Amino acid sequence: MINRLYAIAIKEFRQIRRDPRTVIIIFFFPVLMLVLFGYAVNFDVDHIKLGVYDEDMSPLSREYIKSLESSGYFDIVTYIDNPKEINKLLDEKTVQCAVVFPNDLSEKFYANENVKIQYLIDGVNGNTATVIMNYVNAATRDLSSKYMTETLARSGLNSYQPIDLQPIFWFNPDLKTSEFMIPGLVASILITLSVVLTAVSIVREKELGTIEQINVSPVSAIELLLGKILPYTLLSLLVAALIIISGHFVFQVQIKGNIFLLFISVLLYLFASLNLGIFVSTIAESQQVAFQMGILISQLPSNLLSGFIFPIESMPKLVQYLTNITPAKFFLTILRAILIKGVGLEAFWDQLIYLFIFGLILLILASIRVRRQRI
Repeated sequence: MINRLYAIAIKEFRQIRRDPRTVIIIFFFPVLMLVLFGYAVNFDVDHIKLGVYDEDMSPLSREYIKSLESSGYFDIVTYIDNPKEINKLLDEKTVQCAVVFPNDLSEKFYANENVKIQYLIDGVNGNTATVIMNYVNAATRDLSSKYMTETLARSGLNSYQPIDLQPIFWFNPDLKTSEFMIPGLVASILITLSVVLTAVSIVREKELGTIEQINVSPVSAIELLLGKILPYTLLSLLVAALIIISGHFVFQVQIKGNIFLLFISVLLYLFASLNLGIFVSTIAESQQVAFQMGILISQLPSNLLSGFIFPIESMPKLVQYLTNITPAKFFLTILRAILIKGVGLEAFWDQLIYLFIFGLILLILASIRVRRQRI
């Protein structure tokens, strides 16, 4: 059996080497996708374009504007002279946010009256608008606290804060999008590459007519499938290492957990993904159909149903059950646990079992399909 597996694997390696397009897809495509998506899919909001309409023109309003600039989140791109310009600037996306200081700002402030400052935010992108609102609230709260402390000090009183809220973010203290997105990109790229490459392997034999020679050989169905999977497993492991190393140097994503656990997890994920591609290969009748099916059942579920972008907990119950159709869901939980949290096997051992069962079921189904086609 070992000799037969070796022979099939060597044959597949030679087939890959003879096709330069496949070699380019294997090694160039993953890194390109990582870099493109890593920079394009970014939910961090900074350098917010701010427009200022200051009717008060006082030291107080200028200090407030300075505090917004010094926060590091806002770039003042224009000072507005006419309130009618605000709508135009927001419509043309010249500014993302406009702040309006009323003409009685200083008067009310020094009279110890409530002061109202208006912010107009572009709400087309709900996520960005919410982040801008939070930044504005934080900057205003800090400045308001400073003024309150100074006012109380002039009165001979000490400021008193009954509850001091100090949030601490674990695992990703800077709330970088890359820390959250890169593991998802690794999962998405690996499953797409693995499924597409193996999806065309058996179909290629059918189109070239060599499947008949394999059928009359002493190679069993399971040996044929394992021999087909083995070369792509080794190549995919190299690609996985290449992607993770690129993520480290390009996006500064650290491996906080155990590297051996990471290797075992990637291996089981590839076992499930490659068997998914092999199963597709036993169904499709042409390489074109196999390629399209491979993309459809790998990329779409891994992007939409794995928790890569959209949290599974926020999905309807029925859709949450549907997420189990993709091994990327289980692998993503493992990958984020190892890369971001740095936890051990006790946190994700069940996900490893799911991946193994997922891959084993697909391998059994594929072998049944191959045996029936030989009859």
